[in-house]
Amino acid sequence: MTATARAAATARPADTPPPLPPPPGRRGIELALLVGAVLISVCGYLAVGLAKGHALPGGALRYGAGLGGLALLAHLAVRLRAPYADPLLLPTAVLLNGLGLVLIFRLDLDTPADHAAPTQLMWSTVGVLLFMAVVVLLRDHRTLQRYAYHCAALALLLMVAPIAFPAVNGAKIWIRVDGFSIQPGEFAKVLITVFFAAYLAANRGALARAGQRVARLQLPAGRVLGPIVAIWLISVAVLVLERDLGTSLLFFGIFVVLLYVATGRTGWIAVGLLLAGIGAAAVGTLEPHVHGRVEDWQHPFAGIAAGEGPGQLAQSLFAFAAGGVLGTGLGQGHSSLIGFAMKSDFILATFGEELGLAGLTTLFLLYALVVACGYRAALGLGDAFGSLLAVGLAALPALQVFVIAGGVMGLIPLTGMAMPFLAQGGSSVVTNWIIVALLLRISDRARAPRPEGSEVAGGSGNWEAVR
Repeated sequence: MTATARAAATARPADTPPPLPPPPGRRGIELALLVGAVLISVCGYLAVGLAKGHALPGGALRYGAGLGGLALLAHLAVRLRAPYADPLLLPTAVLLNGLGLVLIFRLDLDTPADHAAPTQLMWSTVGVLLFMAVVVLLRDHRTLQRYAYHCAALALLLMVAPIAFPAVNGAKIWIRVDGFSIQPGEFAKVLITVFFAAYLAANRGALARAGQRVARLQLPAGRVLGPIVAIWLISVAVLVLERDLGTSLLFFGIFVVLLYVATGRTGWIAVGLLLAGIGAAAVGTLEPHVHGRVEDWQHPFAGIAAGEGPGQLAQSLFAFAAGGVLGTGLGQGHSSLIGFAMKSDFILATFGEELGLAGLTTLFLLYALVVACGYRAALGLGDAFGSLLAVGLAALPALQVFVIAGGVMGLIPLTGMAMPFLAQGGSSVVTNWIIVALLLRISDRARAPRPEGSEVAGGSGNWEAVR
């Protein structure tokens, strides 16, 4: 072939634009943000030591090396197997986890008989290792769609398991054997989200077709909606029997959010709020344990008026008030007055007291950043399952933070859930790392370059595939 013929064969039409360059992976930005997240956490650790002991804490080097090593391993896994993933997700998770370790270490200094920070660091290590396993081994998030019913069955099995074990603080949500404890419901929430996303994605066409009409809401056909409603009702019933109302509320919220996203009908939000209100009123009236929490919520200062002293919720409100705008400073609050739940349910009160409204605002923005990254990944995908899964996984921490913050601040009754990454709890921190890994895998798929002529990520047309 002559040079002229080769040039003619390779020439493009005049109206054909040149191929777009591949998008940058931005792994260097991720690494720089990780260094900043580790340094902020180490500075917090040093500040606690200086405030409580007027000297640098002896374990600062080990803490910084441990957190930095975990962050580096996670970064290498993402750099090698998910090079186009969102660069903000991993640094945000490391910062939240690091701040949680700092707060638990700070509270350990007020409870010499109960040191939880070393155990929390161990569980954080397990969480990062599972994060790496998901990023490395799960090549395509769509593989999970094949195992939707397996995930549902395993989730129900995990939720039923704690019934055979004694209740802890009024709820049967723990499996305790020889000092080892695990909360299966934390893992079940990820599995049930996978099932909801897979089922709604597979039946989105049937869901869009009209069924019976109730008031102004057009319901889908019963044979389509029936299986997912049955799985949801069984899971919520089990959780109510175990008095795990926080997780049951979380499952209900995920169900309503994904059903709304899959159908595009705003009426589901109104129905969800109505059903949640009816269920909360019924359980709060009939179940003594929950009724007591409702009474505490309605009258947080009743113990003071009765001469019995302030309860946990009252102490939490006092802590927020004492923090003001800028806080008392790390290590200079009085969170130990809250009692046994200060490292779990009420750790947010410690954050508010010692870092103030400014610190709380920053914390909520970090959680919002994780949620926004998940939603952005959902918008960039061309498959309905991936979009629904990203929305569901991002909604998990959003709903959880809302429920916990609302309970600790006295806006809603307490539910007994753990603040993501922040509170003491091995099952919680491991599950949150798995959620971040799945969101990273989905965002890598959404941001990766498409072959020429394929559907471009990020357009509104991709999101229409969900509906």
